[in-house]
Amino acid sequence: MSAIRLLVLGAVRQHGRAHGYQVRNDLEFWGAHEWSNAKPGSIYHALKQMAKQGLMIAHDVAPSTAGGPPRTEYELTEAGQVEYFKLLREALVRHDQKIDELTAGVGFIVDLPRAEAIALLKERVAALEQWRAEVTRHWMPPDGGSDEWGHIGEIMKLWVDSSDSGAEWTRGLIKRLEGGAYVMAGEGKRSVDVLPEGAKNPYAASE
Repeated sequence: MSAIRLLVLGAVRQHGRAHGYQVRNDLEFWGAHEWSNAKPGSIYHALKQMAKQGLMIAHDVAPSTAGGPPRTEYELTEAGQVEYFKLLREALVRHDQKIDELTAGVGFIVDLPRAEAIALLKERVAALEQWRAEVTRHWMPPDGGSDEWGHIGEIMKLWVDSSDSGAEWTRGLIKRLEGGAYVMAGEGKRSVDVLPEGAKNPYAASE
């Protein structure tokens, strides 16, 4: 999957309709340009590409204030909604997800019903535990040491430690969700604004 597709679909979806600069502004405030490939060029390319693929509708709504072509607002189609939730679920459930994809998934987790989000995260924990068991069984000696592998043993330790820390974090999120944290889908109205009213985005470039 692609983190940029999930990020752009999610950013447009939360507004209903949004123009490219609005999407860019949101993603830059989230710091997505630092932990993913959500750079300005890739954001605008993703919008145009997904419109061509039928995942979004492009609406020309107003002339540019700079005198250029009309500003375009994007809106998810039904196919776009399906793609968004497919990518979101995949981001949360896989044990081998890249960090930018997992981060994007967590950023939009509140778009899922609470029970479904918890179920997906439990699947992720199970997958992490299974992966750890596979590494231990095939690559770690019975005594639990990996010195015989030399420096390559550090890779095995990295895999095991990553599985353990990933599972621990995921269990913590499950516990918080089970305890009622956050406003999930179907539980009430949420603000789509990522900035307090009147606050300027410190990361955004001039339009």
